[in-house]
Amino acid sequence: MDLSFDSFVLAASTAGLGDEPAARADADAIEFRMDLADDPLSALDDYDGDLPIIATNRAEWEGGEADGDEVDRLDALVAAAETDAVAAVDIELESLHKAVGVDAATRARAVDVDVIASVHDFDRTPARSELTRLLHEAATLGDVGKLAVTAHTDADALRLLDVTRAATEWDDTVATMAMGEAGRHTRAVAPVYGSKIGYAPVDPEDATAPGQYDVATLRTLVGDLSSKPDV
Repeated sequence: MDLSFDSFVLAASTAGLGDEPAARADADAIEFRMDLADDPLSALDDYDGDLPIIATNRAEWEGGEADGDEVDRLDALVAAAETDAVAAVDIELESLHKAVGVDAATRARAVDVDVIASVHDFDRTPARSELTRLLHEAATLGDVGKLAVTAHTDADALRLLDVTRAATEWDDTVATMAMGEAGRHTRAVAPVYGSKIGYAPVDPEDATAPGQYDVATLRTLVGDLSSKPDV
């Protein structure tokens, strides 16, 4: 399935592809958390939904539950890319600095699947210079650069939004969000500044990251903020 990041994409995050019918009204895609699923490749083989899939097999060292060998983890992600419904895969920026990550990205692109290069910081929002470096590096090594940080103050959230705006002006394709209550609003506001992907569960009780709105709420918020008033 095709998926374009030229405009904002709202992805419903889930560990079960059976959630897809409930997501169709509001989501543009499904983020399938393979690391949270019991038999993800079988689930992908059986998938008959309408929404394209972003496949994520998040490593333990970046907040996920995929343990074991890095080669096996990324091989599973490439196997997902080879299924018809997967339009993009998420590979951690740290992995893309290694030969195994570069190989996985190359193999995914060979079957016309985009690569989201992701960075997560569950402790803080780094200084502006580090945010800028990380986001540009991710956007360079991936087709989309994703940066998720943890905001403790309004200043943290504002810094992330400013870096998002700057990256967009440089023509980097990026997705940004701040986790935690202080950054929750960035999930709705960042698309105004150029962020191309938002993540939300169908049911708020199934959130896969701190501070997520449910998919219906985030669709409404992004739509309201992005619409231009009549003058």
